[in-house]
Amino acid sequence: MPKTISTTLYTDAGCPWAYSANPALRVLEWRYGSQLDWRLVMIGLTESADQYVARGYTPLRAAHGQTRFRRFGMPFSPHPKARVSATAPGCRAVVAARLLKPGSEWDALRALQLAQFTTLLVLDDEEHVSRVVAAATGLDATQVLTALDSDDVVEAYQRDKAETRSATGTPAEAQGKTAQSDGPVRYTAPSVVFERDGTQLVAGGWQTIDAYDVLVANLDPTVERREPPSDPGELLSVFPAGLTTQEVTQLVTEPNDALDRPATERALLELVAEGRAVRIGLGDDALWAAPGGSEQIEAALQEAHTLAEDALSA
Repeated sequence: MPKTISTTLYTDAGCPWAYSANPALRVLEWRYGSQLDWRLVMIGLTESADQYVARGYTPLRAAHGQTRFRRFGMPFSPHPKARVSATAPGCRAVVAARLLKPGSEWDALRALQLAQFTTLLVLDDEEHVSRVVAAATGLDATQVLTALDSDDVVEAYQRDKAETRSATGTPAEAQGKTAQSDGPVRYTAPSVVFERDGTQLVAGGWQTIDAYDVLVANLDPTVERREPPSDPGELLSVFPAGLTTQEVTQLVTEPNDALDRPATERALLELVAEGRAVRIGLGDDALWAAPGGSEQIEAALQEAHTLAEDALSA
């Protein structure tokens, strides 16, 4: 068995590019499994909503912007939100989950991304974000909320921010995949860095699965690869929190073949008819999961819907 490859994902729950890269990231997880040792680092794109307002963002502009990302296949439900929001509280909530329950940060990120782009959740409402993260991770919502401003979480979040803002001179910068929105040159979301035995390969910003695959193969030509499944039902046990249609489509597609999303959806509907899967409506698409396997993510999304609707009617 080859040695593991340290794999760092620099991302932010509020970034539609990062959200749209999820199908490729799921393929990486399936294809290489435990040979990739993942680490999650939060960028913290904005600390204050005023930063976006100063750039001309409005709730309507943000909703319009989401429609441009439908071409990548992830679920969206564009709707002007109550206000423009910063992403820092959402990032700190992911960091809090990481410290309170190591490993749960991935569930926290997943829930916040899906809620950000398919519900009216406002990412800088600390109480709402904490409740969504708690539902997704099994943590206590009050514990998450209290942790957001704790010294440990703030210090860890600042370390994440500093690390993401160290992209000067990297291949990501050479490829034009960095930004300089608040001073230092930073990685854009989602950037992935693969490293082993002192060799580091960088996939800056949004990339295709082929770009990631080339880097992994060059870093270790002996790496073991799992082929796409013949039955999409196999995927639902590996990804118990569920997969979107586009994620399943990329996962079942053979290298160099064209994606056939309609065929994937038909296959998934057959699984539902056989009682091997459930379909959960999500924005303009769906989340597919094994029966009984997606309760926490469903609870998190329902929490986001309820909280946002209550806020609007208040």
